[in-house]
Amino acid sequence: MRRWPVANPVFNSKNFQQQMRSGDGSTATQTPGWYQGGAPGKRTQPQASQQQAGQQQYTPEQLAQLEQSYREPAAGPGDTGRMSYNDVIGKTVMTLLLVVVGAAVGWNVPALMLPGAIVGLVLGLVNAFKREPSPVLILLYAAAQGLFLGGISGVFEQMWPGIAVQAVLATLCVFAVTLALFASGKWRVTAKSMKIFMVAMIGYAAFSLVNLFLMLFGVTDAMFGLRGEFPLLGLGIGLLAVFLAAFSLVMDFTSITQGVKAGAPQKYSWSAAFGLTVTLVWLYVEILRILAILRGSD
Repeated sequence: MRRWPVANPVFNSKNFQQQMRSGDGSTATQTPGWYQGGAPGKRTQPQASQQQAGQQQYTPEQLAQLEQSYREPAAGPGDTGRMSYNDVIGKTVMTLLLVVVGAAVGWNVPALMLPGAIVGLVLGLVNAFKREPSPVLILLYAAAQGLFLGGISGVFEQMWPGIAVQAVLATLCVFAVTLALFASGKWRVTAKSMKIFMVAMIGYAAFSLVNLFLMLFGVTDAMFGLRGEFPLLGLGIGLLAVFLAAFSLVMDFTSITQGVKAGAPQKYSWSAAFGLTVTLVWLYVEILRILAILRGSD
């Protein structure tokens, strides 16, 4: 098949060449209506002068349209509906603001702590297993967890004044250090570290369940030696949990980076915000418990 002697890649594309192919499959080409060398629908040969010049003659209007198309800016993430860092940051800030609002309510009404914990647990599991992210359920989860955090923080604050502020500052410090290590490339998720993380998480979850049953049946008076006979055990478990939460943050950062680079749909920014919120809530609770153990042993 003969190619039009045009440098423009649009007209050298396969689709354009197929449109210009004659109906009987011959090598002759069918000229468009705006081609000055022949009428539409007739097979014609380019003029000799045009072949020598090495270019096709077009109308000024057609050339203006082509030039305008090349000047159009490329579509960005907001135009294509793709996931971006700004989307993730905005939605994460939204969920954390709801956590703060719920915490303010739970702080003043401690009785909402237990309902908030139960609703937050249920919504957390629902959101974790949903194939498509639900903004409404994610925001409800954030509000429920806020009630729980506000209630437990208020109770601990009455026992150890200033502990809530310490826990918030420590959580922000751990988050900032983890983000800096990830951004610098010094902390990355590998296949080996993932296996270790999963084993540690299973062990931590099993120990938590066993300790919970022991507390419910009166064997111990608090979780992980908070006020029990084994404060060092509680401190060690708490430090392990903080490290696991920090590693979970690295996993969240990795997922967000991969999603943005792969051009994931914009709706998955909610999934990223949900994951970060879950990890930060977990990190705060573990730091709050460590501080309570340390201050309770004074």
